[in-house]
Amino acid sequence: MTRDTAIDVLDGLDQRLVAALQCDGRLSVERAARVLDVGVRTVRRRWARLREDGTLSVVVPPPVPDLAAVTLLRVRVLRGRLATVAAALAARDDVPMVDVSATGDEISAVAVTGHAPGERLVLEQLPRSSAVTSVTAAAVLHVFRDAYGWRHDVLTAPERAALTPGRPAVPAGELDDVDRRLLSLLAPDARSPAAALAAASGLPDSTVRRRLAALAARGRLATHVLIDARRLGYAVDANLWMRVPPEQLDAAGRALAAHPAVHGALATTGAANLHAAVWLPDLAALYAFVTRDLTGLGIRSVETVLVGEAVKRPGARARYRWS
Repeated sequence: MTRDTAIDVLDGLDQRLVAALQCDGRLSVERAARVLDVGVRTVRRRWARLREDGTLSVVVPPPVPDLAAVTLLRVRVLRGRLATVAAALAARDDVPMVDVSATGDEISAVAVTGHAPGERLVLEQLPRSSAVTSVTAAAVLHVFRDAYGWRHDVLTAPERAALTPGRPAVPAGELDDVDRRLLSLLAPDARSPAAALAAASGLPDSTVRRRLAALAARGRLATHVLIDARRLGYAVDANLWMRVPPEQLDAAGRALAAHPAVHGALATTGAANLHAAVWLPDLAALYAFVTRDLTGLGIRSVETVLVGEAVKRPGARARYRWS
């Protein structure tokens, strides 16, 4: 999605309906209406409009990679060459996230790097580019919160609990070919109805419904809402690189993960051993976050990098500017 013009922030009800889908991407219209105390026709109409105009989509995210294979990259690039390097990174299947700094001289990226020969190609190629002046790589040691776990903080705790599926009722087990086929069909549109999946897969409608119910009961039907965070009122996106004493790292990471502004919190190798990505309404809120919300967590230092452009985000190529 490309939105370089003025951004229209969604109204309160639309934002609550987006948050409801974050709880359960296959949430029924009737259940959403009942929990949020909204008319069924209103929910149906608004969800349809949000999806049809491209404001949001609900997808089945790709499998979460082995943590040992995830690396955070900070790539310094010569001015005038940044767009080329960012586009090259975004085109790679092993790079699910690419941000460009507001200063226009740094790229932040997540690389999923394997252990077999040739799978670390992105790390080997970057230093060879004449456009790249430096590369810092930090391995992810622990995920406190990722993009898939972030929830827009506009629902009450009882509403969120009522809309969120319970814990898996049965063991997850292994996926068979039919399960994988259905999840593949759901990947671009997790709200596809059973009838459409049956037609696309050649399976009986009853089989599809039974399989979907079984996948959900096993916790295998994870969904993710893709939306430009600026439509939710977040005008500032920032990456924070922090130093925390080892004995306070876990507590600090957990505290950050519980904060509604944090859509990513990771423990990493390197001098900055704690990384957080935040969405906030404005720079005043960012200042308050750094000076107030980070206090008491044992953080020794923090480097704040404003995101100027989101080139790619988990689950989608999403090109939009923050500044």
